[in-house]
Amino acid sequence: MQTILGSSGQIGQELAKALHKDFTTDIRLVSRNPKKVNANDQLFPANLLDAAQTDRAVAGSEIVYFTAGLPMNSDMWEAQFHIMMTNVINACVAHKVKLVFFDNTYMYAKNSTLQTETSPFEPVGRKAVVRAEIAQLLLDKMATGAIEAVICRAPEFYGPGKTQSITNTMVFNNIKAGKKVRVPLNDQAVRTLIWTPDASRAMALIGNTPDAFGQTWHLPCDDGKTYAEIIALAGTLTHQPIDYTVLKMWQFNIGSWFSKPLKELKELLPRYEVDNLFSSDKFKKRFPEFKVTSIEEGVQEILL
Repeated sequence: MQTILGSSGQIGQELAKALHKDFTTDIRLVSRNPKKVNANDQLFPANLLDAAQTDRAVAGSEIVYFTAGLPMNSDMWEAQFHIMMTNVINACVAHKVKLVFFDNTYMYAKNSTLQTETSPFEPVGRKAVVRAEIAQLLLDKMATGAIEAVICRAPEFYGPGKTQSITNTMVFNNIKAGKKVRVPLNDQAVRTLIWTPDASRAMALIGNTPDAFGQTWHLPCDDGKTYAEIIALAGTLTHQPIDYTVLKMWQFNIGSWFSKPLKELKELLPRYEVDNLFSSDKFKKRFPEFKVTSIEEGVQEILL
């Protein structure tokens, strides 16, 4: 049996589809209020902040995927993520279960240096520090041989459905709603984005590849594009010119005085001022048969 912890999120939902299609129909979905993705999924309500519930959710699994997220709230991240990671690691160690951890890039430097699996952690900001700490916690356990695990890391999402990201929220959702498109800070900086179904398909593949464990993998992305290029592509596909505004940092600063979400967002904004370059060459060389969704294909699926 393969178990998804955090099955209600976008990545967990897509992962359940990918596992069912390509690897197994014996799937357990775990969240506080899990819902079936495939007809024969096993539902297991659990709170990962509770060690005993986490232990029971993991028991009997062959592979566990930790995809659970939290709202963009620094207080909550500091209070809860470390507990969740500790509970998941302890349960996997106790039951001798393989762990696949879905990670992000918050711990990397917020500059234009190419990000690879060997990039050092240089966290700036409360949420970045938390992500660095929980990733390092797992890396330390992996180094001792206490757990058989793998880290799957992804940059910013874009995707179909209710994909949650800055790009989906400020660009694609506004295009679909006929609203003014807003670009954070710089429309000429290159963005590397990952198509959410690709992230989940790739994680399912890594989780079912025994020699992939004991490593960090950057999940596969198409070559990056600027927001100006992405919006021009969207205009071509929808056969209409799309106007947009580039929001400056001073506008975010003012907005953060009145909006908690904008205040939480400010930590991430320096990465939007410069090129964000994320290399997935390691994955592409190891799994050359994997079809990466192009930006053109992804934008067309979102908008048409």
